[in-house]
Amino acid sequence: MSEISNILTLGALKKAGYQSKGIKDELRDNLRKKIMNDETTFEGVHGFENTVIPELERAILSRHNINLLGLRGQAKTRIARSLTNLLDEYIPIVEGSEINDDPMAPISYYAKDLVVKEGDKTPLAWVHRSERFSEKLATPDVTVADLIGDVDPIKAANLKLSYADERVIHFGMIPRANRCIFVINELPDLQARIQVSLFNILQEGDVQIRGFKIRLPLDVNFVFTANPEDYTNRGSIVTPLKDRIGSQIITHYPKTIDLAKEITSQEVMKQDQSNAIYVPELAKTLIEQIGFEARDNELIDAKSGVSARMSITMYENLISGATYRMLTTQQKETSVRMLDFMAIIPAITGKVELVYEGEQEGPYEVALNLLNKSIRTIFVTYFPNPDDVKKRKSPKKSAANAPEQKQPENPYASIAKWFDAGNHLDLFLDMKDEDKMIELYKVDGLFGIVKKHFPQAGEKQAALLMEFVLHGLSSYSIISKKMIDGKIEFNDMMGSMINLGDMGMDDDAFNDYA
Repeated sequence: MSEISNILTLGALKKAGYQSKGIKDELRDNLRKKIMNDETTFEGVHGFENTVIPELERAILSRHNINLLGLRGQAKTRIARSLTNLLDEYIPIVEGSEINDDPMAPISYYAKDLVVKEGDKTPLAWVHRSERFSEKLATPDVTVADLIGDVDPIKAANLKLSYADERVIHFGMIPRANRCIFVINELPDLQARIQVSLFNILQEGDVQIRGFKIRLPLDVNFVFTANPEDYTNRGSIVTPLKDRIGSQIITHYPKTIDLAKEITSQEVMKQDQSNAIYVPELAKTLIEQIGFEARDNELIDAKSGVSARMSITMYENLISGATYRMLTTQQKETSVRMLDFMAIIPAITGKVELVYEGEQEGPYEVALNLLNKSIRTIFVTYFPNPDDVKKRKSPKKSAANAPEQKQPENPYASIAKWFDAGNHLDLFLDMKDEDKMIELYKVDGLFGIVKKHFPQAGEKQAALLMEFVLHGLSSYSIISKKMIDGKIEFNDMMGSMINLGDMGMDDDAFNDYA
């Protein structure tokens, strides 16, 4: 800014050797520099390094207007907003211009007239790249006047000018975004007749208002976003407009749990109490797995998508649940528990679209199902697969002289026997951490299996893992779990057999756990 503080007139700008360029050339040149210097082109965008970003970079090098096509929560708007980082830090405009006139090549009557009158003394203003971004959400009520502008009859009458004169035009959002990036979100929601009004701006560089054609060669880089669902449900992109959009880039959800965790960690709100809440890696993994399970669930509308925002809100609710418990139990710090995951249910029910809204299983039951499926999926990556243990049968009687084959040890035998002996475990929401640990240590073999597989686990991490083992065994029908308001109750399977229904556990498998 210090270098340009002395350049306040057109004459000083010329003397400094300033060369004006179009915004698409500006983006292209700055992108070339970043690529050549091996710099990150799009900060804060993860998981697209080998897919979306290379396509986006090629589109910018081609000077294309871009359409980002993808389901909700796939960082389309973030990508569009990050394009401003490829602009020059400051650009000069004719001071007082409504449409950011380039002083070296003005296009509005106001700027042209001022340059003619003042010459090299024409005053300048400098615009930062952060101010060169304009965005409009496409809705059915958007009009041509909103985007392009309209005739001002009062101006025409006062100035005694024709409606075809530029001076009587009240400029809309797009002319005011001259030399800027202009984003239209959810393009298919824009009425067809409004989409048609963009044709000339995209291709010919002029605008038509109320039938009057005005030559106004705007310099705008358009970025559109669209959801594939919108093409059938609410509208479509008219073919001539699609023809004028240079590149269509398809986005996607994160392909791995690690990428999803990175995105959530970046976007999650930093809460006041977050430093007092310990969140083990297991909890973060479980949060992301729920999103992956939701995208593959037959009850959830795949065309609608499952936004990455769901993981963010789930994480925030998880922290809030732990914070609430910490406050009610008057503890200074705490660690996330499995019972805290009940707090994420509202974040799921509000984010998923069911295939059949009137089906028997409502959003709440679907959310619980997703949580249980995620526990089941993640469990086998941390501990031995209980299904493998279920398949182990008692050795058949062999010949008298044949040696007896030794069966592999059942890692969950001690836990199952403890519950089979009539014991049960109740974990309350308002239970202090130390009281919860006392209860967990009562279960034979529970701490042992955690230490066996995670010998380096600290106390807080081990606490969650012990809970996780119980929830995992429940998801595999080894022990029973009943969730009541503010409490989770674990029992043996036989004691809860009446409520089991068809859990898929045969007698032989059950006996293996005895």
